[in-house]
Order: sequence, then C-alpha cells, then structure tokens
Amino acid sequence: MKSFVDYLRAVRGELTHVSWPKREQAIAFTALVIGISLLVAVILGGFDYLFTVGLQALLNFFE
Repeated sequence: MKSFVDYLRAVRGELTHVSWPKREQAIAFTALVIGISLLVAVILGGFDYLFTVGLQALLNFFE
C-alpha cells in the first residue's frame, strides 16, 4: 500500500508541471472537436445514404 501512496504523490507532483490550457482555449478546442465530429458524421451519413440508394437501384435493376 505504501508504494501506491508514493505513486499518487509522484503523480500529483508531476501534475504541477503540466501546462494546462486557459479556459478560453479549452472551450475553443472543445467546440472545434464537436464541430469536426459533426462534420465527419454528416459526411459519413451522406456516403451511407448514397451507397444505400445506389445499391437499392442496382438490386432493383436486376430483379
């Protein structure tokens, strides 16, 4: 148990050396990640829709 406590103390000491982002930066980066995620979701959804329509048209053509 002593080594675990020593580990936690070392972690706490290392966290004081971390250069944390300012609040505004964190908000901006979070908004950027959400925006890019939504953009990728829309693009993938569009490809999915196009492939679905294309495959249905192809299957209906060969019926």
